[in-house]
Amino acid sequence: MFIRKLEDKISIVGAGSWGTTLGVVLSRKGIKVVLHSAFKKENLWMQQKRENPFYLKGVKFPSLLEVSPSLKEVLKNKIIVVAVPVKFVRKVLEKIKNTKISFKDKIFISVGKGIEEKSLKRVSQIIKEELKDPSVAVLSGPTIAKEVLEEIPTACIIASDDINLAKKLQVLFNTSTFRVYLHQDVIGVELGGALKNIIAIACGISDGLGFGTNTKAAIVNRGLVEISRLGKKLGAEVSTFWGLAGLGDLITTCFSSYSRNRFVGEEIGKGKKLKDILKDMKMIAEGVETVKSAYKLSKKFKIEMPITEEVYKVLYRNKPPEKAVKDLTTRPLKKEAIK
Repeated sequence: MFIRKLEDKISIVGAGSWGTTLGVVLSRKGIKVVLHSAFKKENLWMQQKRENPFYLKGVKFPSLLEVSPSLKEVLKNKIIVVAVPVKFVRKVLEKIKNTKISFKDKIFISVGKGIEEKSLKRVSQIIKEELKDPSVAVLSGPTIAKEVLEEIPTACIIASDDINLAKKLQVLFNTSTFRVYLHQDVIGVELGGALKNIIAIACGISDGLGFGTNTKAAIVNRGLVEISRLGKKLGAEVSTFWGLAGLGDLITTCFSSYSRNRFVGEEIGKGKKLKDILKDMKMIAEGVETVKSAYKLSKKFKIEMPITEEVYKVLYRNKPPEKAVKDLTTRPLKKEAIK
């Protein structure tokens, strides 16, 4: 086992729904886990109630899952899962650096799905940049937290440039209902997880406008083409986007009633304003920020991404969703291209 002694623990920095879910899954497996939130109030409540009342109310923590308000204590463990929204990752990493702990032998696992707007970097890139190139892996795929907690069969991806590290993490995270596959295309796995959220917003807009399955299928298919185009330009393997971290995650996020990004799009399609939708949401829909990054990347590299561009204009330039749909469907006719 990768965890050599019973005293060894896995740390999870970030106590949102997914970070907490991973903590529960691992501790149910018999692995000691320490969970940490950036907010003192959340740590205190989780310690007292033995659940996460903010994001997973009613899901009781196993005995092997503890909560620590001390970031320095959490960082003493070898394996550290970073479960923080991309817009806050760099700030959290700055706090981690300020603890003055050596990261030479640490393993950081990113489970975030986004692209930082200012730098246009993926989370693993930000971790390596801020912490001076520690060992990094990425966990991604079609993983709705509620279904994982209910032990509904789920499959995901663990990716790392270091295949031996990835193999050890595969065994660590795998359970009888949470199947983990290996990958070495870190770029593709991260981009698939980030960019699918934009397409999910587009699907949500379609739902909100009252369109049907035909429309949604077209958005998913052509959205996957956009993801593949940008991914290839950024150094990913195109085949990655036809796997769990690409098409698999895309389907889940575009069709699930639990998808935050699809929900945002649906509310937009119904006529609500983005600021009002976000004001009433407890959890973050990563696609709302990532669409700005993807739009910038498409312009920087001159890549045709019409769905992404229309979502960006609807969210940030007040373009009516109906007009965005019309502009998409009346584009010049062309041959189908899947890459």
